[in-house]
Amino acid sequence: MKSYLKLTIVAFLSSLFSLFIYDKLKTDITQPEISSYEKIFPSNYVSFNTDVEETDFTLAASKTINAVVHIKNTSNYIENSRNWLYNLYGESAPKKVGSGSGVIISPDGYIITNDHVIDGAAEIEVTINNNQAYKAILIGSDPYTDIAVLKIDPKTPLNYIPFGNSESVKIGEWVLAVGNPFNLNSTVTAGIVSAKSRDLNKLDRKNQSFIQTDAAVNQGNSGGALINTKGELIGINTAITSMTGGFVGYSFAVPSNLARKVFEDLLEYGNVQKGLLGVTGNALDQNLAEKLEISQTEGFYVNGVEPSLGAEEAGITKNDIITEIDKIKINKFSDMSGYLSTKRPGDKVKVKYIRNGKVLTTNVILKKVIRTNFLGMELKNKSIDKSNSGVIITKIQNPRLYNLGIDQNYLLLKINDKEINDIGEIERINIESIKSILFMSPKGEKERIIFE
Repeated sequence: MKSYLKLTIVAFLSSLFSLFIYDKLKTDITQPEISSYEKIFPSNYVSFNTDVEETDFTLAASKTINAVVHIKNTSNYIENSRNWLYNLYGESAPKKVGSGSGVIISPDGYIITNDHVIDGAAEIEVTINNNQAYKAILIGSDPYTDIAVLKIDPKTPLNYIPFGNSESVKIGEWVLAVGNPFNLNSTVTAGIVSAKSRDLNKLDRKNQSFIQTDAAVNQGNSGGALINTKGELIGINTAITSMTGGFVGYSFAVPSNLARKVFEDLLEYGNVQKGLLGVTGNALDQNLAEKLEISQTEGFYVNGVEPSLGAEEAGITKNDIITEIDKIKINKFSDMSGYLSTKRPGDKVKVKYIRNGKVLTTNVILKKVIRTNFLGMELKNKSIDKSNSGVIITKIQNPRLYNLGIDQNYLLLKINDKEINDIGEIERINIESIKSILFMSPKGEKERIIFE
């Protein structure tokens, strides 16, 4: 017991001595100097000390969420290989049902959506945000721009979204995507404008001038609204790029100026009025500039002018470089096609271009050229002064014909030995009855393609 007490006293005294020595040494150590410089963070960190006003989306969302609808597309399509099975038992084949979104643009029930949302529809049903359902009629559609117009007959005026000016949209501007993804009722997501005049030709989109955003868009959002923070319609959500079918950060919308023009054309004319400038060419870049031995690396290089159209009549020639149209800067084809797609035949545009290093301007009146699509070929009538019969191939998208040597600027002379002089004659031909087509190359060489 005594030895234990001695050990305790020794331990206590040792502790006191250690504390004394530590305290003595501590007071003698110099404190490091505290730097007055602010701590530097990597640039990908978010700074929470900012004077930038927080963006409020609630007003825009509340103004628009009730004007976006759910669209159900019911078609009678079924694979031909399975039709016999239902006929055998005297049953009707099941119907195919698709869905998407739409935007109410007037209180009396006009709705804009995508053409691919209602493509092949036998019945179209529209459900608004209060769960009321209406049968819709198709006013018209345009596969080229992927825009369609529907009409429902509401008993009372509907909420609608007013058109904004998509031309004034700026990169970096906040936007909202409103739609019905995965059959959910109106859903709102936010993002910014990532790019304008985005060319999606590589994605097989026919319209080549989209607004690109990072607002989340998923299946079912097609035909929905892209709006600004004022609650104005600046685009119709149309496409995404994805390896999985889901949203991965990129979505694309048809600009509202184009959607509005298509809507007005379909109501007034029953089809889309396209005003053509009448030039062909390529966007300039460093590689093309070096090949052409010019210093200009921006603009649209004209490598051809279509006869009897506005550009030729206004004096634009091959090798000119178009830099502006109506003060809209032109750097690529989608800049030009996107703006001109909002114009009609007879409209006048002011074109700025460079010729031999000299800046010139001219006014061009856009012309109407009737075109049609036939067997993967885009065709148009020839000018009146052309002596030979036939219609001109302006674009070839038929792999079989292309591999056989048929290309742009060939003439389609005859179908089944019947001479063709107008594309109206082609539109009346039953495709299944075609046995042969006679073509002629720009060099005058004729070639007959036999269909078996």
